[in-house]
Amino acid sequence: MSVGNAPTPKLTDREDIAKRLLRGSAKASFDPLVEIDWDAPVDPDMWAIRPERISLYGTHLWDQLSDEKRKELSRLEVASVATIGIWFETILMQMLVRHVYHNDPTTLHVQYAYTEIADECRHTVMFAKMVRKLGWEAHRLDPVTFHLGRVFKAIAHGPLIFAGALFVEEILDQLQREAVPDEQILPLVRAVARIHVTEEARHMRYAREEFQRDWPERGALNKAYSRIVLGLVTYYATTRLIHAKVYERIGLDPREAQRAARRNTHFIDSKTELSRKVVRTLDTAGAISGLGRYFWRRAGLLGRG
Repeated sequence: MSVGNAPTPKLTDREDIAKRLLRGSAKASFDPLVEIDWDAPVDPDMWAIRPERISLYGTHLWDQLSDEKRKELSRLEVASVATIGIWFETILMQMLVRHVYHNDPTTLHVQYAYTEIADECRHTVMFAKMVRKLGWEAHRLDPVTFHLGRVFKAIAHGPLIFAGALFVEEILDQLQREAVPDEQILPLVRAVARIHVTEEARHMRYAREEFQRDWPERGALNKAYSRIVLGLVTYYATTRLIHAKVYERIGLDPREAQRAARRNTHFIDSKTELSRKVVRTLDTAGAISGLGRYFWRRAGLLGRG
């Protein structure tokens, strides 16, 4: 998939794109505390995600579950993914603050970064409230992942900040775009998805252009280091999407269920499909190769080949 001599993507002037994004933010930003009916009951007979996106779909364990348990699993998996979203968006906010610390706050570019930080603050509150409504509670990540996140937010530079943001946000975006028009999905999940998709479209445009502007300016050693760090971050973020206690809550052995999910071709294909857009962007730029590429593949993001 890599393109050795890919043409440089056409970039918009930095201040011009920031001006457009700020204008878009003024026209279409939402307060989840007002826009979403948090008092509405969660219907146990509805899905929280399309069944074929669930980690155990198509496995022998899926066949053992009742329809009620399958729908409960869908709610818990969406909540678990949302907690990872909170984890990464908290990291992203800190990285964006570091980014603007070194830049001129009178520029529109930096003012949009501050605007995005404000958006992400609202998103984390929105995700946290959804997690609670779906019957889940936040569980601390394993020590390796937790401390990797601390290191990443402290050392990431421009391309890593925006490549990491693209990875997490584009996968969530693809998943949520499916949910918005799907009437079998819980209204709460669709409402959250609608807000997130609208606002993240601007964030992804900002991140994509910043990555494509900064990456070609980096030297060979810097790029090699960035590929490995990005591969590690994508691996740990992807393989921690579904917490083991999700399976325990529906009466399954968590180790057996995790093993089944890891080997599930439906789940691998789903992750590959949802990440295809960001993989194409980063791979074309040469940001997925060597040892870093190994971690992307191990995470199930490059298909089963």
